[in-house]
Amino acid sequence: MPATQAHGSRTGLGRITAIATLGGLLFGYDTGVISGALLYMRDDLDLTSLSEATVVSSLLFGAIFGALLGGRLADQLGRRGSLLVCAVLFLVGAVGTGLAPNVEVMVAARIVLGLAVGAAAATVPLYLAEMSPAARRGRIVTINELMIVSGQMLAFTINAVLDAVIDDTHVWRIMLLVAAVPAIGLLIGMLLLPDSPRWYALRGRDSEARAVLERTRPSDEAAAEYTSIVELAAQERARARGAALQQLRDNPWMRRLLWIGCGLAVAQQATGINTVIYYAPTILESTGLAASASLVATVAVGVISVTMTVLGIWLLGFVRRRTLLLTGFTGVAASQAVLALVFLLPQSTTASYTVLAAMVLFVAFVQCFIGIGVWLLLSEIFPIAIRGFAMGISVAVLWATNTLISFAFPLLNAGVGATWTFGLFVVVNLVSIAFVRRFVPETKGRTLESLEQQFQTGEHAVVSSSSR
Repeated sequence: MPATQAHGSRTGLGRITAIATLGGLLFGYDTGVISGALLYMRDDLDLTSLSEATVVSSLLFGAIFGALLGGRLADQLGRRGSLLVCAVLFLVGAVGTGLAPNVEVMVAARIVLGLAVGAAAATVPLYLAEMSPAARRGRIVTINELMIVSGQMLAFTINAVLDAVIDDTHVWRIMLLVAAVPAIGLLIGMLLLPDSPRWYALRGRDSEARAVLERTRPSDEAAAEYTSIVELAAQERARARGAALQQLRDNPWMRRLLWIGCGLAVAQQATGINTVIYYAPTILESTGLAASASLVATVAVGVISVTMTVLGIWLLGFVRRRTLLLTGFTGVAASQAVLALVFLLPQSTTASYTVLAAMVLFVAFVQCFIGIGVWLLLSEIFPIAIRGFAMGISVAVLWATNTLISFAFPLLNAGVGATWTFGLFVVVNLVSIAFVRRFVPETKGRTLESLEQQFQTGEHAVVSSSSR
């Protein structure tokens, strides 16, 4: 293979990854920025405990429907078309939240942002998985997870910087408006990119599928993958058995994969990770830290998220998907047990930073092992006939779980205390370990087409693949 050809394919794939993962960056920024903005928004918009929970959870509520929308759009308009819609929604939502004059407008704009976040969460990993060669799929897809946590760290950092340099109670508006910049970048960038070769093939647009493969693969690899993709797509078109729901009714093995996807989605959110992302400054403030110190301390959570995600991406070259998940859930359960015990200490600076250390350990296990593993598996396990729809359903379940936990956390924390709240999370994560051991398949090192054939030919392969 000529060096210039290899460089060209890497450059083409790199450009696609950089632009598409702006959706992940926006996902991270828009979910993370609210933690700091809340500290100033409370007085400016006269938030009560109920309206504060509503402002936070409104984005998550929108994300449930956004995931369903994104899955359907990805199948009907293509993965590129779905991301273009996401970009417009991100832009409208950023401007709306930054200029909101009251709680009602803020909640409406946050719902729009939620539609964008949910649709992007469903579409970006799917687009990257279908664009990537099998050998590089794991690391390319998980760059989106890196961009999500980078977006959250960027939000924490910008919040702290703006708090330090702008002495104005309206500073929260600037925090929220910053998100308009990458939204414009995603919109312009996606106008320049093609759709995935698998979506083109499923629509009978074989020449376009070949052209995309040749832009992102060496010629010999592109030719072999083209043959496999076109053959499977032709089989799906020949079946002509209707929409995704009918496919699920007709194929028990597809239903099983969908249930596994939904279980993974619940397990990821049931770690309680977003209680830290959304409420870290509030949690730290409750231990005695001042608001500004809480914002600065929260940056440490963002830094560890990015660092551990990079480590997780590196580990993908050596570690199986199931091993990642089992390690992550075990570490999360242990660190949450420590966190629950630390909250028994009296308020002090030492207690505050001990809580921060426990939170950082918790976040490290989630981002290095669970976040990467779940998003990657969701992008890999679904067959092409229902891929967009199934991804949308799974991500909708993920956001529904996120919404429930994020809304209930401050109420539960106030009702029974942090120790019992985090103790409950420990129990839930032990259940997640059992789920992964029993049901989750191993997908490392296989093309999407070979995985589909494996799942179709033997239902037990979904379970027994872990032993290979």
